[in-house]
This record gives sequence, structure tokens and C-alpha cells, in this order.
Amino acid sequence: MTSPLNQTDGAEAAAVAAGVAGVIPRPVVNRLPKYAAGKPPAPVPGLESYKLSSNENPLPPLPAVLEAIAHESAINRYPDPVASRLRAALAGFLDVPAEDIVTGGGSLGALNQLLAAFAGQQDDGTQDEVVYAWRSFEAYPISVGLAGAKSVQVPVTADGRHDLEAMAAAVNERTKVVLLCTPNNPTGPALRRAETVRFIESVPSSVLVVVDEAYQEFVRDPEAVDGIELYRTYPNVVVLRTFSKAHGLAGLRVGYSVSRPEVTQYLRVAAPPFAVSSIAESAAIASLRNYEDVVGRVQSLVDERDRVVAGLRELGWEVPDAQGNFVWLPLGEATPEFAARAGEQALSVRAFGIEGARVSIGEVEANARFLELCRSFTKVPEDFLR
Repeated sequence: MTSPLNQTDGAEAAAVAAGVAGVIPRPVVNRLPKYAAGKPPAPVPGLESYKLSSNENPLPPLPAVLEAIAHESAINRYPDPVASRLRAALAGFLDVPAEDIVTGGGSLGALNQLLAAFAGQQDDGTQDEVVYAWRSFEAYPISVGLAGAKSVQVPVTADGRHDLEAMAAAVNERTKVVLLCTPNNPTGPALRRAETVRFIESVPSSVLVVVDEAYQEFVRDPEAVDGIELYRTYPNVVVLRTFSKAHGLAGLRVGYSVSRPEVTQYLRVAAPPFAVSSIAESAAIASLRNYEDVVGRVQSLVDERDRVVAGLRELGWEVPDAQGNFVWLPLGEATPEFAARAGEQALSVRAFGIEGARVSIGEVEANARFLELCRSFTKVPEDFLR
């Protein structure tokens, strides 16, 4: 027999499900794009499936990492709220003070606490502005909007690079933060040191310049910028890094920012406590202790990336400089069909509307199959082929 209480609960649940409860989000929520995570490939009979849509490291964590976390049992206890052991390990690894490091749930978590502290809506209702290149990391407009700030998107150049001159021109008295994604996700090129220094010195020192280096370990451009070097020189520079990519710990969500004490004092206020689990902390420390092995694995992926880029260019495809663990195909209106054709080959790629597709560097067989797809795909904009 149904009790009156259960009947009431059921009625309330039905009302909420029907949307009549009057619960609505802040207006900004309906204006924001929705983050579209890379999807796994649909199974195709006779073919092994490969996910090339999320820029994940296709290699598992190091054996030493798996061993370090195999016996973690105190998960009934909260982790250290400030990840002291990991910050100490990173301090030695990077040669920076531990006090200058603030951990977060991936580099995106570190970015969100930075925006929460420095960019939003002022007491008089005016919005701060955050300047960044576009297209770039698709979480940027979501994070900026949820913080209450206004996005100022500056188009990338034809070869997928930041237009730093145009970005500097977009900075005004309302600008609080500039985001520099290097290498740029999804287009691939890395910022060079000389151009980045010119940019930093051209904007007010009150503007935070965030150097997002999620793919830093994959960069081989000898002129590429080093965010840690910039942080040592410029007090308004913040560096974001992560263990998700090179270290293969994406599922554990551990990243961090590096900045001066004038900045970290506010980041610690905005940082959610316990953002990095004790398991994630132990895994990250073990990976740092075995960094030579990480470097070897990263180099194998860089070698594969270079093989893929060379293969694409041999086929006549023009692709931007690839300094991450992915390549960018600016396919235009052919993007949806390319993604569908990839799916028919048991490959998932990350399609961005009718702009292009980002393809992660994966297993050798996956990369070979991707190149075969590119060999047979003919619906490519004329200016994309040599």
C-alpha cells in the first residue's frame, strides 16, 4: 500500500521532471556552450576500435605508479587538503618554492580556481573580461562564463597560431586575465618565447597572463616558450600544468598552477579543499620519481606524431605545426563527413562543427588506419591540399 508520504514525494518528483517547479539556472548557463567530451568509437565488426578523440595518453601509467597506488586503503579518510607531499615533490622537480604551487583537479580545476579568484562580476555589476585565442580549449568559454566574466575571443591565424598582436589590442581596463594555450588545443602550434615576452611586456602588469601548458612535455620546437621561465621573470604570469597527458593519469584528475605568492594567496582561498585525492597524489609523486621513464614514453608518442604529420604531408595535406599529442585538420564543411568516415573505420575523432577535426596520436595501428582514411578522403577544401 502506498503511503501518503510516498504519494507526496512522487508528485513532487513528477512536478520537477515536468519542469513546473520553477527552478531555473542563472541566465548565463543557458548562453554557455556545452562541453563535448570525446566519445569512444562505435564497434565495427572485424576491426579493433581506437579512441582518438580525447588527447588521452594511449599508454597505461608506469608500473611504478600502479604499484604505488595498489595498496592505498585509507580512502575512508579525507586527503591532505593542500596536497603537501605532491607540492614538495613538484617544488624539487621544478626548482620552485612549494608555496608557489596550488594543486587542482586537473589543470582545468586549477584554471577554475584562478578565474574564481580574479575574474567575474564586480560589486557594481560590471563584468571583468578574459581574453583568449579562438579556437582554443573548448572549456575556456564555459569556465569564464560560470565565473561571471566576459569572454573576449581573438581568432587564431590561418596556421592555427595565437594572434598575439590582436590579443594585446583586445586588452583594456576591464581585462583581468589573458589565457595563452601552448601548444594550442586543438590547432597544435606552440608559442615562441620571443613573441610571448613581447606580449607580456605590452600588457599592463595588473593583468594575469596564464600560460596553459597541458601538453608541455610533447613540445619539440626549440624556440617554444617555457612557462616556468616566464613565471620566474614576470610576477603576473601563472603557469598551468597537468598529469593527465604525458603522465597518463587523466582518470585521476591532478593538475596544478605555479605563480608568485601575491597570486597564490588568493588561489588558496578559491581552491576547493580535497580537490586532489590521496590516490591521485601518490600516483603523481610516483610518476615524478620515475620521470625518465615518462620521458621515454612521451618520446615514443612524439615519434608517432612526427610520423603521422609526415605521412599527411606526403599525401598532400597541409596541417598546422603539431606540438601536442594530436593533429588538427581544418576540414571546414567536410568535417562531419570525415568524422563519420572515421567512425566507419572504428576510429573516433573530435569534430568541431564545420571547422575541423582534432585527431589524437594513439596506438601505431590506429595511426596507420587514420592515415589510410586520409589517403582515401577526397572532400577536402582546395586550400587545404598542396
